[in-house]
Amino acid sequence: MVVSVRSLGLNGITGYEVSAECFLSGGLPAFEVVGLPDAAVREARERVRAAVKNCGARFPVSRITVNLAPADRKKGGTVYDLPIFVGILAAAGDLPPLPADAAFIGELSLTGAVRGVTGVLPMAMKAREIGIRQLFVPAENAAEATLAGGLTVYGVPDVRALAAHLRGESPLSPAPVWTPRAVEERLLDLRDVMGQENVKRALEIAAAGGHNLLLIGSPGAGKSMLAKRLPSILPDLSRAEALESSGIWSVAGMANARRPLLTRRPFRSPHHTTSAAALAGGGPNLRPGEISLAHNGVLFLDELPEFHRDVLEALRQPLEDGEVTVARAGGTLHLPARFQLVCAMNPCRCGWRGHSSGRCTCSDREVAKYVEKISGPLLDRIDLHVSVPSVEYEALRRRETPEPSAAVKARAEAARAVQERRFVNTGVTCNAQMSPAMVGQFCRLDPAGDALLKAAFDRMGLTARSHDRVLRVARTIADLDGEETIGPAHLAEAIQYRNTDILKG
Repeated sequence: MVVSVRSLGLNGITGYEVSAECFLSGGLPAFEVVGLPDAAVREARERVRAAVKNCGARFPVSRITVNLAPADRKKGGTVYDLPIFVGILAAAGDLPPLPADAAFIGELSLTGAVRGVTGVLPMAMKAREIGIRQLFVPAENAAEATLAGGLTVYGVPDVRALAAHLRGESPLSPAPVWTPRAVEERLLDLRDVMGQENVKRALEIAAAGGHNLLLIGSPGAGKSMLAKRLPSILPDLSRAEALESSGIWSVAGMANARRPLLTRRPFRSPHHTTSAAALAGGGPNLRPGEISLAHNGVLFLDELPEFHRDVLEALRQPLEDGEVTVARAGGTLHLPARFQLVCAMNPCRCGWRGHSSGRCTCSDREVAKYVEKISGPLLDRIDLHVSVPSVEYEALRRRETPEPSAAVKARAEAARAVQERRFVNTGVTCNAQMSPAMVGQFCRLDPAGDALLKAAFDRMGLTARSHDRVLRVARTIADLDGEETIGPAHLAEAIQYRNTDILKG
């Protein structure tokens, strides 16, 4: 007898349907799993055998063949333990016929307990898409699975409870749909930063339009302190963005069982010794990297020139396309990577180039060698280049409290609301994502603005890409001011953020 049990697997961060076909036949007792299983899937044989015996059922003395279809896709992980268990008992007649709209995912312990797995949210979303209405998952993952909507999710604590439910003896209760609670998260606030009003202005523009940002200054000027406070002024995630980002974190095994939905934009800050594969994604199991974990959020690279050159160059294509394509021997993976890049660096290796103390000992050649890791194409993709001067003593001793993040966030959200109305039904959510055609449509200049931009283009040697990025930043500044058209003042402020001379000290 052949019993087919519906389940799901993962291809990168996307779920797909898998059928566990269980066949019991005569012959010498054996237990084979086919369908391109990896070592973790093959080891399911021993976990399932022990779980069946320890839950009080009789393990069939037969030749057992389990095929994981489609058989041409490599299967990995431990999510197939539960469907294999159900299929064997159903084929042996210990369970009644299974519902046609039910699917099972989960890892088994030797005692029959059902353990949590990764990637449940994208699998649940795929289950809803293909018409599955009942989804049996580990109790630990039940809240996460309910986020997909349109499913009756059952959290399974152990195989005894599952068998009793399928036999109609003791039904499991459906998991309630998880909803975020109003938990106040304390984020680092801009009011902790004394002075640096020009940098705070750049942070506000970056938050309002989703622009990339480079901070250059001496040690102790507050570059990292300011960058780490950017999340406190970013607009909140939309429901669609939260589900998308939460799915990536789920696949990476970083989902919080108690709070499975991200309610704040991700902020990732990898160390400068990270590899290109860790940043872009990949590895034996084709897992998402740091740039995908920062999707819809911020990727902060502190001490930018200390990163390896190949790591920095790996950012170029994702910054342009909003996704990263990882091609490995195990397959090709397309991962979303629409993030906001924020970088911080010193002006030279000793850090004191241009400082009023005059303590810099670096020659011009040493400065050039220090910054040459940052290629022109990468620098061209960063919208705002901001000099962070050292804070003066009087600013540190000020009595008045600086403007809090809440006030800045309110202005950024108002500007984002304007952009959402502007780009409705286009797939674009902020000015930084505008296509060249959109730039031509929404960033029109009057004659005075056109003359100003032409003069800057010729004098600064701007590229076609930096030309469009200046216009995108100017559009954001106009949105912050509540203006329909880009004026010369908006354009002039945007142009001064393209000053690459600050890399020369």
